[in-house]
Amino acid sequence: MTLTKQQEGSNLTVFAEGRLDTTTAPQLDELLKTSLDGVTQLTLDFSRLAYVSSAGLRVILSTQKLMSKKGKLVVRNVQEAVRDVFEVTGFSNILTIE
Repeated sequence: MTLTKQQEGSNLTVFAEGRLDTTTAPQLDELLKTSLDGVTQLTLDFSRLAYVSSAGLRVILSTQKLMSKKGKLVVRNVQEAVRDVFEVTGFSNILTIE
């Protein structure tokens, strides 16, 4: 998985490309843990994310809980396969998806 981040003030956008699974979830978790100081708006851009596993969902959920105390988390450009996982797991009811 390839991760890129773009920050403008207190707004951070993280672009994820590839598969968010057991192998790559720790990579996203580490990037987020080290990047969220002072961030009030976090956007996860999943336009190039092809797959998400339960390990990836755990990282997204823990990030959602953290951001609910600091500001806002938005998930954008979700591919159909990932959107289906969000719907089946109920994440589409928890997350702000645009």
